[in-house]
Amino acid sequence: MSLLIRNVEIGGGPLQDVRIEDGRIVGIGHDLARAGEELDGRRGALIPGLCDHHIHLFGLAALADTVALDGVSGPSSFQARISAALAAQPVGAWVRVTGYHEAMAGDLTREDLDRLAPRHRLRVQHQTGALWILNTLALEGVIGGSNPPGLELDSQSRPTGRLWREDVWLRARIGAQPPRLAPIGKMLAAYGITAVSDASVTTDADAAGRLAQAHRTGDLPQRLTLMSGGELTAPTDAAFTLGPVKVLLDDHALPEFDDFLNRIASARSWGRNVAVHCVTAAELALSLAAFEAAGSLPGDRIEHGSVIPRAAIDQLLALKLTVVTQSAFIRERGDRYLNEVDPVDLDDLYRCASLLAAGVPVAGSSDAPYASPDPWLGMAAAMDRRSLGGRRLGAGEVISGLAALALYLDEPGRPGRGPRIVRVGDAADLCLLKRPIREVMNAPQADCVRATMIAGRLEFLSASD
Repeated sequence: MSLLIRNVEIGGGPLQDVRIEDGRIVGIGHDLARAGEELDGRRGALIPGLCDHHIHLFGLAALADTVALDGVSGPSSFQARISAALAAQPVGAWVRVTGYHEAMAGDLTREDLDRLAPRHRLRVQHQTGALWILNTLALEGVIGGSNPPGLELDSQSRPTGRLWREDVWLRARIGAQPPRLAPIGKMLAAYGITAVSDASVTTDADAAGRLAQAHRTGDLPQRLTLMSGGELTAPTDAAFTLGPVKVLLDDHALPEFDDFLNRIASARSWGRNVAVHCVTAAELALSLAAFEAAGSLPGDRIEHGSVIPRAAIDQLLALKLTVVTQSAFIRERGDRYLNEVDPVDLDDLYRCASLLAAGVPVAGSSDAPYASPDPWLGMAAAMDRRSLGGRRLGAGEVISGLAALALYLDEPGRPGRGPRIVRVGDAADLCLLKRPIREVMNAPQADCVRATMIAGRLEFLSASD
């Protein structure tokens, strides 16, 4: 396949042409001779394709059959959203709800859900992804034999309906079919995303095989890097590459320190880095202590870094740890943070500028489906640190537009280690924008993407073309 892209801005410089042959960039210059297909760049910027360094593909795909709680602000709107969803489903059907937070209707139990859904099998996921709450009909549909460790019991050993970190067990009991990935591949391509790192700790050989097959068929054309909680083998055809071993921490059930060190040792024995889920100061403190004891390597990661006290920044730098952050949470949950978080801790939320200034590697990501998969929204949030209500959190963490874009330009295997550039010899994983780069980054939005190419193949072209 041969493609010539004319009249594009590269690196903010004068207009040039770019020739692509067999999936790679083979020429950059002025007035290149025509060969094969041709696309006029119309003076827009040509940048490397974006990478989402922390996403959950199956979870994002499952949203098609999910009731999302976006915009729910209290008990009445929560009840109205659930009632509307139930009305559209036959009696006895499973109804999946995501994005719950206690600010909506308190600490839910199965009795609360029974009152809302006495005739449907209702399951509600907390917005952290750590917890499912099931009503009685749903519990009766999955309980049988030995109970999983994450099933919460009351003082009389009866299930409360709360299920911690048991997604794989729950999915197997329900018998749900894997969600379709083709719509996700198309959506990500429309955002200019050419590579993703799936950060699911539950990824096993079966899940990895399904993702690999989706890539082979073109349903998921993005280059795939997969994390996992255990050992995993990469396929010989490079349908995916191996990412770090994921260590999942929960404040309510932190692992024994020696167990944490053993997990790091296992990752090293498999020749892999380690990525630790850290959303609280306590989880970060435990992670830093573990890396200090076990030894850290470049490429080891702190996922989220939701709360990073300033005193921890020097230790992150000394340990050469990368922070993979999600600035979009400032936009989407900032108003709640302002109401609930101690004001002295607000500057510690989803740090960016202070980490970069200290030399800590930082990469951008979405954590979708727990936040929007739109990377341009994440960039805008990193640039203004404003909530949906327009209030600013951590003004000192604001970064420039080009710095925000750079968070999404790293190699999947080297997040935070330096943005890729458009150059001869590299794979033609590219994003063509509708305007010059500085204009786009003045107010980044997803509709700035005109075309997306992966290995030289056109995976998205704006409808206006």
